Amino acid sequence: MALLILGILVLIASFVIQKVYQFARYAKPVRLVAVLLIVAGFITKMIVQIEPGQIGVKTLFGKVQNDVIRSGLHFINPFMEVIRLDVKTQNYTMSGVHDEGAKSNDDAIRVLTADGLEVTIDLTVLYKLLPSEAPSLIKETGQDYTDKIVRPLTRTKIRDNAVYYDAISLYSTKRDEFQQRIFKSIDEDFKKRGLVLEQLLVRNITLPQSVKATIEQKINAEQDAQKMQFVLQKERQEAERKRVEAQGISDYQRIINTGLTSQQLQYEQIKAYLELAKSPNSKVIVMGSGNAPIILDTKN
Repeated sequence: MALLILGILVLIASFVIQKVYQFARYAKPVRLVAVLLIVAGFITKMIVQIEPGQIGVKTLFGKVQNDVIRSGLHFINPFMEVIRLDVKTQNYTMSGVHDEGAKSNDDAIRVLTADGLEVTIDLTVLYKLLPSEAPSLIKETGQDYTDKIVRPLTRTKIRDNAVYYDAISLYSTKRDEFQQRIFKSIDEDFKKRGLVLEQLLVRNITLPQSVKATIEQKINAEQDAQKMQFVLQKERQEAERKRVEAQGISDYQRIINTGLTSQQLQYEQIKAYLELAKSPNSKVIVMGSGNAPIILDTKN
């Protein structure tokens, strides 16, 4: 377009120069340059290259054409303008961390739960443009559909659905259910506007400090209870071990008391004396008729 406009201006200038006597001889060369610029301008306007992952929507004097052009090289009406749109997967992140999301400042979503607590949610939306719906999207919304559709619709749907869950459930047991619920809700509205929702990622859920303290106390109490159960189990096992040991000693003593006779004890006594007699410090043991033996030292 710039070459075309420049060529027209130069052509006008050539006619002006022709009327000035001292510059009249330059009119034809200037006019030739103007024609070349106009031709070059028309050629550049007629040839359009669409990059991979993009589509082109044509407009003629502000009117959007219903057909789209895909990636590649195309010849079009030189008076048409082409709006290039990205059809690859795009992501839009709303985060409370500085410079992490699409907005540099705190852009996390603050919602009220069923129990009246304020919860902060960090979210990433993965979506893409449906090529066949691109002309309608340009007509109804324009090129800034991310700020006009993706951002406000996502934030609204999350707030609308968070009221069905209490804060702790939203943080723990109901997190996946909540993510699926808002995905279904947002996906329906995206399709109506020519967008495809590919994935919805609930990146982080931040609870109020008071609730976090309560959860930590509960977790600590559960850990203490588990520790106490371990200690009690260990004590029971130790008590069981001592009971079994005592029972074994008791059984041993009972067997000994009931199984030994006086003759057996006398036999065991004789065996002990024989072992004593074999020692280096040998003794002569004379067994009398009484209970006490007579031991004689044979060293001398």
